[in-house]
Amino acid sequence: MANQTMRGMRLGTQSLESEKGVAYSPRLNLVYRCGAGHDSAMVFSADAELPETWQCKSCNLQAVRIEDGQQIAIDIEEIKTPRSHWEMLLERRSREELEEILQERLAYIRARRAGGKSDN
Repeated sequence: MANQTMRGMRLGTQSLESEKGVAYSPRLNLVYRCGAGHDSAMVFSADAELPETWQCKSCNLQAVRIEDGQQIAIDIEEIKTPRSHWEMLLERRSREELEEILQERLAYIRARRAGGKSDN
């Protein structure tokens, strides 16, 4: 028994399936170029809706799709700029409401400080 070895496979490390008879779906290789000149190659399914912009992998700028060696023309309005917290706040409240809330909060803090309590 000492001269015999057990033969087998390591579980989970090798697949018993083969790629024989597998039909891959058609793919498109697209290139996106950012303002800094970096190219990002992406692979999409042939029936997918192709985005006009993509985030650059090198510098995080918005990259535009390249077709026939030229960047495609896109509307500037389509590129969404991120909104700040202040802009989102102004969508919910008017400046007058914000001034009123600020004055209420300042009065509360001043009253606590006058009483010798902490600001927590």
